[in-house]
Amino acid sequence: MLGRKTIAKTATQAGSNKNLLSAAHKTPDDVLSEYGNTFDGFTEESVEASRDKYGRNVITKAKRTSVPVQLFGAFVSPFTMVLIVLAVISFVTERDIPTVSIITVMVVLSGTLRFIQEGRSNKAADKLSEMVETTIATYRGSSEYHEIPIDELVVGDVIRLVAGDMIPADVRILKARDLFVSQSSMTGESEPVEKFSKISEKLSKNPLDYDNLAFMGTTVVSGSAIAIVCSVGDSTIFGGIAKKLVAKKEPTSFEKGVSSVSWVFIRFMLVMVPIVLFINGFTKGDWTQALMFALSVAIGLTPEMLPLIVSTNLAKGAVSMSKKDVIVKDLNSIQNFGAMDILCTDKTGTLTYDKIILELHLNINGDEDLRVLRHAYLNSYYQTGLKTQMDIAIIERAIAENLSNVFEKYKKVDEIPFDFNRRRMSVVVSDGKGKTQLITKGAIEEMLMICSDAEYKGVLEPMTNSLKEEIMKKVNGYNRGGMRVLGLAHKNNPPSAGTFNSDDETGMTLIGYLAFLDPPKKSAAEAIRSLNEYGVGVKVLTGDNDAVTKCICQHIGILSETVTLGSDIENMDDKTLSEVVERSDVFAKLSPDQKSRIVTTLRKNGHTVGFMGDGINDATAMKAADVGISVDTAVDIAKESANIILLKKDLMVLEKGVIEGRIIYANTIKYIKMTASSNFGNMFSVLVASVFLPFLPMLAIQILMLNLIYDISCIVIPWDNVDKEYLKVPRKWDASSISRFMLWIGPTSSVFDITTYILLFFVVCPAAIGGAYGAIGAEQQAAFAVLFTTGWFVESLWTQMFVVHMIRTPKIPFLQSRASLPLLLGTTIGITVGTVIPYTAVGDALNMSPLPGMFYPLLLLTILGYMILVTIVKRQFVRRYSELL
Repeated sequence: MLGRKTIAKTATQAGSNKNLLSAAHKTPDDVLSEYGNTFDGFTEESVEASRDKYGRNVITKAKRTSVPVQLFGAFVSPFTMVLIVLAVISFVTERDIPTVSIITVMVVLSGTLRFIQEGRSNKAADKLSEMVETTIATYRGSSEYHEIPIDELVVGDVIRLVAGDMIPADVRILKARDLFVSQSSMTGESEPVEKFSKISEKLSKNPLDYDNLAFMGTTVVSGSAIAIVCSVGDSTIFGGIAKKLVAKKEPTSFEKGVSSVSWVFIRFMLVMVPIVLFINGFTKGDWTQALMFALSVAIGLTPEMLPLIVSTNLAKGAVSMSKKDVIVKDLNSIQNFGAMDILCTDKTGTLTYDKIILELHLNINGDEDLRVLRHAYLNSYYQTGLKTQMDIAIIERAIAENLSNVFEKYKKVDEIPFDFNRRRMSVVVSDGKGKTQLITKGAIEEMLMICSDAEYKGVLEPMTNSLKEEIMKKVNGYNRGGMRVLGLAHKNNPPSAGTFNSDDETGMTLIGYLAFLDPPKKSAAEAIRSLNEYGVGVKVLTGDNDAVTKCICQHIGILSETVTLGSDIENMDDKTLSEVVERSDVFAKLSPDQKSRIVTTLRKNGHTVGFMGDGINDATAMKAADVGISVDTAVDIAKESANIILLKKDLMVLEKGVIEGRIIYANTIKYIKMTASSNFGNMFSVLVASVFLPFLPMLAIQILMLNLIYDISCIVIPWDNVDKEYLKVPRKWDASSISRFMLWIGPTSSVFDITTYILLFFVVCPAAIGGAYGAIGAEQQAAFAVLFTTGWFVESLWTQMFVVHMIRTPKIPFLQSRASLPLLLGTTIGITVGTVIPYTAVGDALNMSPLPGMFYPLLLLTILGYMILVTIVKRQFVRRYSELL
């Protein structure tokens, strides 16, 4: 027999959309009957039975990863595992304490940084849970309601809703009186939506389209209702969003890129190390020494400072962004920001202010008219009911037009409150000189019904059918432009037989229109133009209607002949949708799942996708994107789901974020490609030398010291300059590009390594030691080998330092593109330290000896030749592959 938790879980997984859609198409009595309830509510037995069947009204929280698990994960990566294995082998076979110490420092540094950066928990589910920690009026076995915690609600409960209530579950409205619900955070609609109890005739598969359903997380603005709970907890639309937020996120572009790069290096190790081992073992006869040398080659191929370089880069970017009023919650997201080539954005509150303004106050001819505004102001100012966003917009516009003192000339006589049957409201004012006016505003269709004439083209015209058609044609034009339109009418000296009422709203004169708009932010159009210049396409994904969305998009420069609707997407298979998302830039009437599906499809198509939003309905899309961006007006859950939060309303910060992300990518890929090519070149040279030299070209400890000096010098790469041209194009991690770069640039250093071998073996060492290697004794041969390894150590260090400047730009270094001062100092200090070491006690410990003076002119000629060859090769590389980095 199934337990209670199993049954509840099964019901949750089955989802609730079918329950909601079924309830929307049934009468209130039928819905009550289906759940075995009445308006008096459940008995306690029924409550328990429902809870057993459908589960509790609680939202799933993310399971916290324990600190030990986080710590273990931080130290388990391809690079760290290779280094740990090498350290163990070094200690067991040779008791090589210096080698083990250097490797240990690298592993500890890498793992600690990763633990700090990745030890972040997902707070989104906690925020969702906090939003439902309240009470609701419920009927339980009597006609009197009782306040209970909403986590005690069950499917089938009958609840009472009044203004100010947060709706605690997905419900079907059974009775409603002037019920308006704000669901902008769920659907993107700026204005509250009226809800009814009547059966719906719609056939949509999206519950959010129905006006007899209301949803967890939305709020009652005005009116009251009786409703029945159809879905609770994770089964609600809100809960479905929560479940997606706590689910494991797909790897982002950045994470995939770093992983692919890691495996490139590992594959090279798996090929190079055995070859080096067997060649040296067979040619030198000392297999223990050959093993240690092969391990040092593996270490030499490992970009062990990559975690540090990446972390420093990201931390520097976060600091830079914080100075621009941007909070970076997830450091990895900065690089994804730069790689982004598609930005999907919600409309309401993101591109717009989520605040209604009075865009136009027009007479019947369609001309701006302050008289219309003056009448509208008196109506909105004197009405005592709930002032809507439109009333507030009228008042603010009148103040801006210096009409705020108009009310001083008029005295309020009476008002006829708004109701949702008439869809209009009126005030009666007197000017103190015996003139009284009835001023009415409301929905245009209702206004035409009560007007007998209109002030048209300067004269009073009868309200004929043809005039009504002309008026509606103009109004429909404003509607298509994304504006909401009210009509405004007046009547002079209405009869005053006691209190005024709706019967007095007849025989009125239509004087004009009021057109309202949720306007785009001033920075939106410029921000989108800037993003386009940087290769980032912008797509609008909103739950609002298509007419409003299209209007806003035209204002901000997103031109689209067609708008793809959520109802269209509902019937598309994945293949069709993958084609539609490429050619369409505007999507409207979307559910949260449809937004997330579009983002996921774009990512599957190979794009790096950002999503910017501010509502509950945007949270899952943010989670699905490579980088989630929230704005100043966002609800808490959107901010918690985002990787990046813009604290300023200026959307131009987006451009700055993209640039910052690309700088981070550029300086990270510089280090990877520089290190990869340089190390590969050195190891290739080692392979050649192993075949022909009678001794190892460099000791294992010397290779480690070479890498350590080079890597420390590279720590300042995050502060390097980046060519402006490089920042104009989105960049993705491409492991194949790194492999190509290694194979092209690496061997150029090997050419001059081999010339250095020849000069050292046949010229410098014989001159300094007193004879060729084969013609001298064993003690002199040992000194010969020490001098040779020292000379190649210094030459390798110089070429590695100079290649930093050669590879950091496709231009001519020092002349057309200069490195930053920190990088110049870093490489200069690195060269100096490496050159001086052979003359110090450290050099003695590393089995090095001072180099003769004749070595340095030859070294300078080698470096000059190397720089010339690298310049030629990198130009050929750019010509073939269109980019260097």
